Amino acid sequence: MLKTKKMMLLGSGELGKEVLIEAQRLGIETIAVDRYPHAPAMQVAHRSYVIDMLDANRLRYIIEQEQPDLIVPEIEALATSELVKLEDEGFRVIPTARAARLTMDREGIRRLAAEKLGLRTAGYRFADTYEQFVQAVKETGFPCVIKPLMSSSGKGQSVCRAESDIEKCWNIAMEGGRVQNGRVIIEEFIRFQSEITLLTVRSVSGTSFCAPIGHIQESGDYIESWQPHAMTQQQFDEAKHIAKTITDELGGYGLFGVELFLTDDGVYFSEVSPRPHDTGLVTLVTQNLSEFAIHVRAILGYPIPEIVLLTSGASRPLKAEREYEDYSVNGVEEALSVPNTQVRIFGKPVTKKGRRMAVALSTAASAEEARVRAKQALDSLYIEGE
Repeated sequence: MLKTKKMMLLGSGELGKEVLIEAQRLGIETIAVDRYPHAPAMQVAHRSYVIDMLDANRLRYIIEQEQPDLIVPEIEALATSELVKLEDEGFRVIPTARAARLTMDREGIRRLAAEKLGLRTAGYRFADTYEQFVQAVKETGFPCVIKPLMSSSGKGQSVCRAESDIEKCWNIAMEGGRVQNGRVIIEEFIRFQSEITLLTVRSVSGTSFCAPIGHIQESGDYIESWQPHAMTQQQFDEAKHIAKTITDELGGYGLFGVELFLTDDGVYFSEVSPRPHDTGLVTLVTQNLSEFAIHVRAILGYPIPEIVLLTSGASRPLKAEREYEDYSVNGVEEALSVPNTQVRIFGKPVTKKGRRMAVALSTAASAEEARVRAKQALDSLYIEGE
């Protein structure tokens, strides 16, 4: 019988599914954990568990029962304080338990970046109550960006453009945050030329970077990404410096998604995820190693000698417009008729309004042409349900 390492994935969405597929290609035994049954990664894992991911006792129980060699957090809402204790007891958390704790809390990572590391960020304030929130918004000025401290895929984010928006933005943050009645961050609105994801990997081979990925977001969730994104050499050097500074501080091995704003004044740090990034789905068709393959190689301690951009590409996610218990993703044949295009259907058990259900991935001689193809493919896809 093959002797192998055991990987436990905490969070089992479409990104985690790709991670487990790559791990299994290298002979790893995989376990998927999430808060709902039949999550995408559970469909490919050797075993799976459904638990309240914020329940520290339940999380500890399954980790002690399974004794994984690698614990790989893939979502924000976790009992991260328990992961810190488990790491102290000898379990290996990717990239580190401290990184998981800090980056799953927007306050922790923002204070680390701005106050300890001195990186350029938007101005920010925090609020625990509606009264504090109103005061912080007025002090920050309009427009400003409102985010819950803990959320996923941009849920709960909004732009407060006037005093009349204040109550609505507060309600959006409360409804979208993974922890109800939680703390809110109020950010200065940065007028940027563009925003990018710089996928950064720490491995036995050192720190490496993928070609920059441009992306467009609505309410904090991406609706399009493309690679490469055009940057000046000065911008790219500054972006790499920021990404290396923050990932060196977080430590450990693995891939990090570093989000940055490109402005007339230079490059601003926005956020960092210590795991594959949703905008990086495009690397499934553009690179010699996808972000998922890179992540798995790095955390297993394998070398990553070179990351090569093979072609330009773009991605467009298909989002559900309403909730269905039973549904189908249609128009796949038409979408696949677009040249150099792939479609990935995530297999989520039910739809919810705004939930990503599939993605169209296209390549071309230029990022601009790939974006056109990905949009054409996306326009062919639609969801039907009951």
